[in-house]
Amino acid sequence: MQDILDKLEERRESARSGGGVDRIAAQHAKGKLTARERIEILVDAGSFEEYDMFKEHRSIDFGMESQKIAGDGVVIGSGTVNGRLIFVYSQDFTVFGGSLSETHAEKICKIMEMAMKTGAPVIGINDSGGARIQEGVAALAGYAEVFQQNVLASGVVPQISLIMGPCAGGAVYSPAMTDFIFMVKDSSYMFVTGPDVVKTVTNEVVTQEELGGATAHTVKSGVADNAYDNDLEAIKQTRRLIDFIPLSNKEKPPTRQVFDQHNRQEMSLDTLIPTNPNQPYDMHELIRKTVDEGDFFEIQPTFAKNIITGFARMEGSTVGIVGNQPMVLAGCLDIDSSRKAARFVRFCDCFNIPIITFVDVPGFLPGTAQEYGGVIKHGAKLLYAYGEATVPKITVITRKAYGGAYDVMASKHLRGDLNFAWPTAEIAVMGAEGAVKIIFRNEAKDEEKLAEKTTEYSEKFANPFVAARRGYIDDVIMPHATRRRITRGLRMLKNKDVQNPWKKHDNIPL
Repeated sequence: MQDILDKLEERRESARSGGGVDRIAAQHAKGKLTARERIEILVDAGSFEEYDMFKEHRSIDFGMESQKIAGDGVVIGSGTVNGRLIFVYSQDFTVFGGSLSETHAEKICKIMEMAMKTGAPVIGINDSGGARIQEGVAALAGYAEVFQQNVLASGVVPQISLIMGPCAGGAVYSPAMTDFIFMVKDSSYMFVTGPDVVKTVTNEVVTQEELGGATAHTVKSGVADNAYDNDLEAIKQTRRLIDFIPLSNKEKPPTRQVFDQHNRQEMSLDTLIPTNPNQPYDMHELIRKTVDEGDFFEIQPTFAKNIITGFARMEGSTVGIVGNQPMVLAGCLDIDSSRKAARFVRFCDCFNIPIITFVDVPGFLPGTAQEYGGVIKHGAKLLYAYGEATVPKITVITRKAYGGAYDVMASKHLRGDLNFAWPTAEIAVMGAEGAVKIIFRNEAKDEEKLAEKTTEYSEKFANPFVAARRGYIDDVIMPHATRRRITRGLRMLKNKDVQNPWKKHDNIPL
């Protein structure tokens, strides 16, 4: 019996060694952790249960029948993060370059199916050279099977992708369908076609980092959500994200003990809004002074910075935060910010996370680039996301809420549950000066009269009370009471139950 047990342990040790000592050393030399090291850091100590450790590929072409390594380049299993169940797969670059084979894909699909059955998040750690060329269409079929599981899991359990090495060609579409993508600076990249193909087809000379590195995707394309300096930091931040989100669409947001008073007043907020309406202020300050203990996990902080999205807690329970950022483009909505916020709002709605929206928006960004780029459809995505959402929605207008952008930003007309305004709020079709120039265009030369009419328009419309009289604003509140009013609102909305009309699925303006 002992011989059998010893042989089992030998097999386990062989499987754990992946591609061998030399390849592990090469992985470390690149500043990257191995597949199993990444999992050990991600999950609680001693909680990881591995499955299919001994699974091997079935290929017999191009000499592959003599090259078999237990596990076939991906480690799968379950574990806990701060005591909460998660499922994980981690591609092993030391085994065939982490390339995806038929059996490699089967392992990933298996773990995703288990996650959906049990209602727990899936974390995918990507470090792969792509489809295994020796297997041809079987490898491509494997990718498609993974994609199908991503589609089925979407909105059922949270899906998080960590890009910790190459992720190219068809491999990019699995992370693209997940809820969050984290990348590692200087060691990870994503692109559909690599630099060599780009040069051949378009004659552009570009490096892997320029084409699909972490900076490219977190600043320019918006494909990835956050970028970190190394594997360790990326995994630590993933643990932090998991703490904010429910395990599945059947659960309420997680709660934790908090020492922040629900009725805490922030007197400094009374002076946050500058006297000059054209002077910016940092919306981050309002967010951090409102949420529990100033703890805010921002999503996509370097992309479309004119809008802020992220997770925080109110009275210990997770909320999603969306806020216009006056420091960037005066807080205007544009193509990128609309896409960014719409995706975030839809995630919150999928997983029962209340949405808090802070509004200071002068309108949509004008210009041919925006119109030709489809700002109408992209802006409609955000409008659609808010209108569709059935979770508790609380909106606070701090300053400007002009034109169609007022409607889009979680207005009462899009089923906002509680819509508050600060006394500094200006809710109108447009700014007073622009409005007067249109209304009194025939008197454009009389500057004194225009100034008089501008003051009159401001007094009549550039305030929250016209909207409040119509019931579009539930209350005009003191800025220092913002936290108290939101926490009370969330308590009141705790058991909110709203159902959308039955449909097979919606047809969001993509």
